[in-house]
Amino acid sequence: MTTEATATTGLSRTIQRLLARARAFDARRPWLWDATVTLLWTAAALVDASGGWRNTAPDPSVPAWLVVTLSLALTLPLYRRRRQPVAVLTVMACAALVSAASGAFLQAGYLQLIPLFQIALVRPPRTLLWAFALLLPPLLTGAVRFPRGSWDQHVVPTLWAYALVALLGIAVRSRKDHTAALVDRARRLEVERDQEVRLAAAAERTRIAREMHDIIGHNLSVITGLADGGRYAAAKNPERATQALDAIGTTSREALAELRRLLGVLRDDEQEAARDPQPTLADLDTLITGVRKAGLPVRFDQDSASPAPALTPGAQLTVYRVIQEALTNTLKHAGGGARATVLLTHTPQEVRVEITDTGPATAPPPPSGQGQGLTGMRERAALYDGTLVTGPLPTGGWRVRLRLPQEGSPS
Repeated sequence: MTTEATATTGLSRTIQRLLARARAFDARRPWLWDATVTLLWTAAALVDASGGWRNTAPDPSVPAWLVVTLSLALTLPLYRRRRQPVAVLTVMACAALVSAASGAFLQAGYLQLIPLFQIALVRPPRTLLWAFALLLPPLLTGAVRFPRGSWDQHVVPTLWAYALVALLGIAVRSRKDHTAALVDRARRLEVERDQEVRLAAAAERTRIAREMHDIIGHNLSVITGLADGGRYAAAKNPERATQALDAIGTTSREALAELRRLLGVLRDDEQEAARDPQPTLADLDTLITGVRKAGLPVRFDQDSASPAPALTPGAQLTVYRVIQEALTNTLKHAGGGARATVLLTHTPQEVRVEITDTGPATAPPPPSGQGQGLTGMRERAALYDGTLVTGPLPTGGWRVRLRLPQEGSPS
């Protein structure tokens, strides 16, 4: 960029800043600018009324008091031009009509262009018809009473001036409307972005609450089962009690590790939050082993005839959490002597999981507060176009059945 172009750009930016400051000042104190404009034109009109008007007047014998009165009537109403432009133009047009009829032909009559511009700027387009209806009588009266050559030499040029000013007002209005539309659109986009952020935050809070429920509920149930078993074994088999305590410690550390990983998403350091992977189908053996240690006999059958299910990490986490939640509910509510069975089958179209137990044929009671149990499992399934069905078995016990479609297959 040349030095001349740089200087031109800098000057343009300076002018834009000055104009922006002027508009901001006018928006804060509109009366000051209106008063300044009115006083300026009033002073100019009174100077012309002191004698200069006779240089262009067809009848220089018009009384001075009338000239002064008409000059004030053509200038003082300008103070209200922004708030009442039609009323201002009406007063000025009446004064211009008297000026034309008397032969004074005051040059202050051209100030009617100012309220005309304001009407084009802020009023509906049809209002311009009324404005031209007010402007025509003074022109025609002057042309008829004091003709100078052909009548159109007095009327047509002034009409062109009126039309150009009206078009200028319409152009400025269109640009302002376009700018306002852009600003309004930007505001709407900002509101939509804020709403998206709030919705994403709410979804993240729900996900975290669901994960915490699964982690804490399951591990505390396992720890409770281990503690009960260790208490019964302490008197007769201290070695089994020691094993139970070791298992409690291991389960507690695993629960704390999962909680640290989960709560890490609330920190700014995303790398630390994603350091430990989420559970997958490969972790099911570890999960079931922990449940067995807690005192619940679990039979785990997996269909090995078909290829391993091609599930995304999120879908695998859903399967893991549903099995975890179902076994946790069995630990809590099925009572002593209950057994559980986990059956995992998969086809090229879908993956199915069925968890059954031999406990009472009643639904587990809802957790306190807002709850994340069965509702959380259904929400997890719905995220991947799956279905979850729960209910009692005819022979007693409870069944949880999950179906997830394979990726790329119809749901």
